[in-house]
Amino acid sequence: MKYCVVIIDGASGWPLHERGGKTCLELARTPNLDQMAREGTLGLVQTVPEGMEPSSACACMSILGYDPRTYYKGRSAIEAASMGIPINKGEVAFRCNLVSVRDGSMWDYSSGHIGDSEAHALIGALNKGLGSGEIHFYPGVSYRHICKIEGHTDTLQATCTPPHDIPNKPIAEYLPHGPGSDLLRDIMARSVEVLRNHPVNKAREARGEPPATMVWLFWGSGEIPRLPSFKNVYGLSAALTSGVDLLRGLAKMAEIDNLDIPGVTDGMDNDFTAQVNGALKALDKHDLVVIHIEAPDEAAHGGHIDDKVKAIERVDKEVMGRILAYKEDSLNVLVMPDHATPIEVRTHVADPVPFLLWGSGFKAVSARAFSEKEAKSAGIFIKDGYTIMSKLTQGSR
Repeated sequence: MKYCVVIIDGASGWPLHERGGKTCLELARTPNLDQMAREGTLGLVQTVPEGMEPSSACACMSILGYDPRTYYKGRSAIEAASMGIPINKGEVAFRCNLVSVRDGSMWDYSSGHIGDSEAHALIGALNKGLGSGEIHFYPGVSYRHICKIEGHTDTLQATCTPPHDIPNKPIAEYLPHGPGSDLLRDIMARSVEVLRNHPVNKAREARGEPPATMVWLFWGSGEIPRLPSFKNVYGLSAALTSGVDLLRGLAKMAEIDNLDIPGVTDGMDNDFTAQVNGALKALDKHDLVVIHIEAPDEAAHGGHIDDKVKAIERVDKEVMGRILAYKEDSLNVLVMPDHATPIEVRTHVADPVPFLLWGSGFKAVSARAFSEKEAKSAGIFIKDGYTIMSKLTQGSR
């Protein structure tokens, strides 16, 4: 038996008044997912424990089979692990977004999804202009980077707001505040002068693209969590493919192999076909593979209904179609969003999300399609999201 997990990041959401009260999952044409929903077990699962932040870090940790209440120590630490950044005693790491602020408001939390080469040049300039023995910037993917601070663990007490939570809102109301916030605000303020006249930003402005006007610090954490090996917990060798450091960090901590598949990104330019083909090829040497697709979540953060629908449709056609055609061995599949990202709020919420278990041993529940409404109607609810992995791997035994 082989196993495949498909995480459609942020695909779940709320009914859209302007689209006849349908969610993006309902608006999308998904014949493959709908077929699998009719044949398999559909229901709802709570991936984010009560009282915890509705982040992909918590939610994806749950999907991979680890209880966030036990293992979660902060998102930036997970991304740091992926990037090979050590966090030693007395050091803290913060997610460091390159953002675009215009007229004092959050114009774009991703600086127009700035590319790696331009972003890395800007991070280099920040290290030259602001870096010191205590402060260092590390380049990541697109707009997502890490700022590590030494000797100021009080910064972890600061209240910080993710920039994608405040689209078009005045940033003054959402800057870090409370104990330990002074240094964070100082770094953010000084970054403005470093980035203002950088050639990368001048070129972006000339092309009509959002410049990266400052850094935004949030999601601080002080230690890299330790996860028991996935192989030891579930008795299966596993691999994962993703376009973001967060998932690669979770995989690294769980001793899950990270697949290097050319063309895998965090957006609509992702090569969906190459990603699924590379993942299924990995099943030649692994028992289980995880395919994480970020594009629907990015579209939702931007408030783009049509892009989110298109991303879901591409997952269905290019990824699920190939999985349905997989014939080499018996294959059991888990498909689900990690969390909901409603277009209306353009950020994550802790709502239960639909899950689909398909393959040998999973019985049909009279569902008609893969959607929030159909999952709720099925009457199956899993309260502890981290148990979903056991249901996949033991459901056919």
